[in-house]
Amino acid sequence: MEKLKLTKVWDKVFEKSNLVDTKKVTFYNRYGITLAADMYWPKNARGKLPAIAVCGPFGAVKEQSSGLYAMKMAERGFLTIALDPSYTGESGGQPRYVASPDIKTEDFQAAVDFLSVQDNVDAEKISIIGICGWGGMALNTAAIDTRIKATIAVTMYDMSRVTANGYFDSMSAKARYELRKSLNAQRTEDYKTGTYKRAGGVVDPLPADAPFFVKDYYDYYKTSRGYHKRSLNSNDGWNATSSLSFLNMPILAYASEIKSAVMLVHGEKAHSYYFSKDAFAKLKGTNKKFLTIPNAVHTDLYDKLDVIPFDKIEKFIRKYIEK
Repeated sequence: MEKLKLTKVWDKVFEKSNLVDTKKVTFYNRYGITLAADMYWPKNARGKLPAIAVCGPFGAVKEQSSGLYAMKMAERGFLTIALDPSYTGESGGQPRYVASPDIKTEDFQAAVDFLSVQDNVDAEKISIIGICGWGGMALNTAAIDTRIKATIAVTMYDMSRVTANGYFDSMSAKARYELRKSLNAQRTEDYKTGTYKRAGGVVDPLPADAPFFVKDYYDYYKTSRGYHKRSLNSNDGWNATSSLSFLNMPILAYASEIKSAVMLVHGEKAHSYYFSKDAFAKLKGTNKKFLTIPNAVHTDLYDKLDVIPFDKIEKFIRKYIEK
């Protein structure tokens, strides 16, 4: 495995719980990329525990929302890992800041690989939680990985859909062609210079006329509430040309074939609500649930402990890992 430089201090955007223990772990995916994760487990835990891999939001790091979710679920008796995706955060992979629907799905599967062989994990009771853009990746993973017993997609984005169609499917075929032209021209420029143009994270300074959801993103990623120095959304974003692969690769093509349990959780007032609504319509079976959180916006489900329905998430997972 690639030797990673891992921080030895607690540098999360949330306070450490005194109910759990934690440590850094590393593992690799089938592309040979070494991934870094924070593992959490209940203090004084004994025996084999049910496990959860957590990732997201898209462009975030494990020191933000995913770490908070992992820690809180560990308080409830699970062994959890919050991972940094390939090419980001403390994980390995070159060039940096690349996004691919295939490799991001593989990262979740690699996390399941890792959890499956831990001595203190029940390999028959593994679940995943994906937040924001990783909610869509979680569904894509559930469609391919039969080892996963329950999948929770929180405040979900379908990154393929929003990239190819724009928000609320407003992008025309002509506009999509122009986007392809622009991104491919950037590929040429990147190759000439030997560098990669960054797409930019959350806009800063914030325009006065910014849409409400952009203001919500700013309030999380650009303030002390959620800013992190390794977060792409907090800083310069993904490589601009990463968007190309999402234009051609719809990630929810086989969502209707997911046989394992799935719960979608979304805020009633989130601009992204339609992603979960439409994804849920594709799911089949009596082990699927759509939970709408009244009055919540997209980023409320990133870190607001009085809004995130941890009790219901735990209940859903426990119901289906026991079957």
